[in-house]
Amino acid sequence: MKKFILPFLLVTAISLSGCSQMNKGQTGAGIGAASGALIGQAIGHDSQATLIGAAVGTMLGYIVGNEMDKYDKEQLNHVYERGISGQSNAWRNPDNGNTYKVTPSKPYYETKDKPCRQAEILATIDGKTEKTYSTACRNVDGQWELQN
Repeated sequence: MKKFILPFLLVTAISLSGCSQMNKGQTGAGIGAASGALIGQAIGHDSQATLIGAAVGTMLGYIVGNEMDKYDKEQLNHVYERGISGQSNAWRNPDNGNTYKVTPSKPYYETKDKPCRQAEILATIDGKTEKTYSTACRNVDGQWELQN
């Protein structure tokens, strides 16, 4: 049984990474499942560890795959840096067609020298619109960092 798991997972990962019909989340989930299964097998040396690794890898891969790409993060950083409080900024990602509408709030100080801003984000991804809130604060280098 163990002899067949590794080749199956490798073929699955390669197949999933080439699918153009899949979104980033689905592709990330497939690659994450295969990677997680390989790690689980390497650590636990049994089927249960492989399945647990695949499950964890699927979840993490999906989350990472769905995150904003570099272009979107640059646009969001621009809103935090120069956006007028209460005024919406919108953009469309030229690579994937996703749209974002971000409305920043007034800056506030978490500490004496750490400015932060919250923003309302309306993201339309694959035709589905979601509303979320994001907070970013300046780090010691002056860059905006998203907070957990």
